[in-house]
Amino acid sequence: MRLSEAERARLACEAAGAPLGTYIRAKVLGEPVPARVRKSGISIADRKVLAQLIALLGRSRVFSNLNQLAHAANTGSLPATEETEAALVQALSDLHEIRRLLLVALGLKPEAQP
Repeated sequence: MRLSEAERARLACEAAGAPLGTYIRAKVLGEPVPARVRKSGISIADRKVLAQLIALLGRSRVFSNLNQLAHAANTGSLPATEETEAALVQALSDLHEIRRLLLVALGLKPEAQP
């Protein structure tokens, strides 16, 4: 099939990142255009969202703030009960696990936590 540059550009725009051949085949056969999936099995859109979540976790100071609160509770400079201290430690652990799971979902290797 021969296309002009304008036709090719229009189809590429309509394909929204899907391979042009796959998009054209689906349109000709009247089938839905399959979502583009990487080897990890996650669509590009999902990968972008997961990457944004990891970036947000990295930019936020939540890990640092929770660690400082836990340290202050451990040293006695923050009046806290054992239950409060345990909740802070658990919150920090949960955030590390969320980050690890997001990295795994993206097909990346999580680094060891300190």
